[in-house]
Amino acid sequence: MSFNVRPATPGDVAAILAMVRELAEFEQLGHLVTGSIEKLHDDLFGPHPACECLIGEADGETAAFALYFHNYSTFLTRRGLYLEDLYVRPAYRGRGYAKAIMIHLAQLARERGCGRFEWSVLDWNSNAIAFYESIGATVLPDWRVCRVTGPALESLAGR
Repeated sequence: MSFNVRPATPGDVAAILAMVRELAEFEQLGHLVTGSIEKLHDDLFGPHPACECLIGEADGETAAFALYFHNYSTFLTRRGLYLEDLYVRPAYRGRGYAKAIMIHLAQLARERGCGRFEWSVLDWNSNAIAFYESIGATVLPDWRVCRVTGPALESLAGR
């Protein structure tokens, strides 16, 4: 099977959102997906894109996606590449597609002069953790994600 990694196009948005929903179900977080095709399209291809996306195709079929954006390190005074989501559909797993996408993203980070390439992983996802470590990633034990969303965000902003 041939595998190709390419930048997403506007015609991919429905497939990307479908895979976002598949990923959320896998992570047992499906109830948190509230996005729409229109909003995702605007965030990827509108006048002020918030993120970028790669599509992994196996023999012309959409097999995977990676959604990413730039962040910034004050310690390095360089931007970084942050991987928000990487998802390979179950029928395409175990073929090296996730590794191919990660290599593509690492090359992109290097080309753009990024000081780091990083992402988060759920602590219970031992397969993902093992995969990430196998490609040279360090799972940082001392860091925790902090999040303010929904009513808590409104409350904080209203103070």
